[in-house]
Amino acid sequence: MAKKCVHKGCGKTYEDEDEDCIYHPGPPVFHEGQKGWKCCKPRVLTFDEFLEIPPCTTGKHSDVDDTPAPEEKKISTPDVPSNTALPLGSVEESLSTPMPRLPEAATPRAATPQTAEESEDDDPAAEIKEGMTCRRKGCGQKFDGGDRSNESCVYHPGAPVFHEGSKGWSCCKRRVLEFDQFMNIEGCRTKQKHLFVGSGKKSAEEKLDTVRHDFYQTATSVIASLYLKKINKETAKIEFEARQVNLDLPTADSKRYTAEFPLFGAIDPAQSKFRILGTKLEMTLVKADGASWPVLRSDDKLTGERIQVGRAGRV
Repeated sequence: MAKKCVHKGCGKTYEDEDEDCIYHPGPPVFHEGQKGWKCCKPRVLTFDEFLEIPPCTTGKHSDVDDTPAPEEKKISTPDVPSNTALPLGSVEESLSTPMPRLPEAATPRAATPQTAEESEDDDPAAEIKEGMTCRRKGCGQKFDGGDRSNESCVYHPGAPVFHEGSKGWSCCKRRVLEFDQFMNIEGCRTKQKHLFVGSGKKSAEEKLDTVRHDFYQTATSVIASLYLKKINKETAKIEFEARQVNLDLPTADSKRYTAEFPLFGAIDPAQSKFRILGTKLEMTLVKADGASWPVLRSDDKLTGERIQVGRAGRV
């Protein structure tokens, strides 16, 4: 009898108990805007990136969820002996003193990301392979290769919202506490058909003239960050030269930054390296001469400030 694996990151239907299962054994972690899994290191900023974090552990399928619950925060209180006298002489005075009135201010609210509703339909000419999953959030239905005339897609057109422990969607009111409950919140909008491949139409690409950057340095290298979200790792090109870096950075949201990035000092191209993160390109530029850099780019205006090694220089 077929069973559905409940391991996080798997979710496959299986019959063979000994079949390999690739999953996340730890619970999800959401902290100060970052999202990830306790069992592995990647941390991302968007929910879509979180869902794409590859599972880190290989084991066996199971229909029993053995993921550990998130750890409860323990609040430590000082030990006070039961016979300790507390100073109560000022209580009456405190109660008789009016409390200062605080200035009225708007109650801070969690920012709700605005997500455009998915309005595209599948291109009739596009091939839909059996096993493809509907791309709309909250649906999760797979294409079984059958007739599509009676399809009904129930999904969330909004964005996920995590605020003070509660979890939900911006498009509907329901809020829950547990991540598993959040993943099971039924969609609030219905379309006639699922979206497996999309229209296939590419939107016009936005060319970026500049991106924000900053850097810090050590005695031997300069660590530079260029802030650009969702850089496509498969198609991005970063080429190091002695006095510049050649960049071609397309993104998943149809933006592109192409530049010959001039450097203040000479570097060792063979030793320099980079890594692409969710919100930026980080480059480690190995200095050719060990000199201090007052700015990152050779065309940046010198401020006259003395940049110390290890301190950040922002532009």
